[in-house]
Amino acid sequence: MSDSTPIAEEKPAALRFLAMLWRDKVALLAAVFLILVVLCALFGPHFLEAAATKQNLRGRNMPPFTLSQGWLFVLGADQLGRSLLARIIVASQNTMMVAAGAVLCSAIIGTVLGLFAGYGSKRTGEAISRLGDIIMSFPSLLLAVIVLYVLAPSVGNLVIVLAITRIPVYLRTARAEILEVRERMFVQAAKVMGASHRRIMFRHILPVVAPTLLTIATLDFAFVMLAESSLSFLGIGIQPPEITWGLMVAQGRPYLNNAWWLAFWPGLAIILTTMSLNLLSGWMRIALDPMQRWRLEGKTKSNG
Repeated sequence: MSDSTPIAEEKPAALRFLAMLWRDKVALLAAVFLILVVLCALFGPHFLEAAATKQNLRGRNMPPFTLSQGWLFVLGADQLGRSLLARIIVASQNTMMVAAGAVLCSAIIGTVLGLFAGYGSKRTGEAISRLGDIIMSFPSLLLAVIVLYVLAPSVGNLVIVLAITRIPVYLRTARAEILEVRERMFVQAAKVMGASHRRIMFRHILPVVAPTLLTIATLDFAFVMLAESSLSFLGIGIQPPEITWGLMVAQGRPYLNNAWWLAFWPGLAIILTTMSLNLLSGWMRIALDPMQRWRLEGKTKSNG
């Protein structure tokens, strides 16, 4: 009887994570909001691109919560009479695209370099680490400003610049984790059984350090999104007619005295998205750590 009890309580990993997320209402709210942002980024431009670019000079700087022009103007209109709600939804695609592209590229390159730096020879590790130190010696935002000033501001250049500045984060984290993991017994056992170095790195070590890197990527997504918004606010990010949340804040800055909503709503979208990412990353740090996961699972079981 006692042997069958653990088997009956065993649940698939996906269901256990969903149960833990359901128990943490703050993390659940953050996840729902991020899903909503992703859906807006994927489908918003398809449905609302025309409304985001349609001008109505009679309704310029229309205050929020004025429904005389329709529900799209619930957040007001900009200096050319365009719907702020539609523009925020359409701008989410470029904002998310730049942030996701930069994080994905920097995570892949930094993790691979960190694998070789941590598992390879001491000389290889030192050489790769010095490369990361060189990149980190330049302030990331200043480096992005210099490069984008020389190159033409575009989505591709913005992704490349932001990705380069974030590579050392994953490189140093992966190297530090791998230097400890490679001394564990399962790695030594894989060597004794004749596993190749590539198999050990990518099949045995990488799954162990992946949860830590995934948590960092969630936090880094918020940082990159803020960096993109800062560059767009300075006028060297994505250029009109393309729009991002940071560019909308920059365009609304001259109207802060008489039309505060032009900069407030896109700024609020940036704040809520970064806050949700930070909250969700804190939950993921606990949920993906087998040593701390019991805190969430224990609460879930006590509820059940």
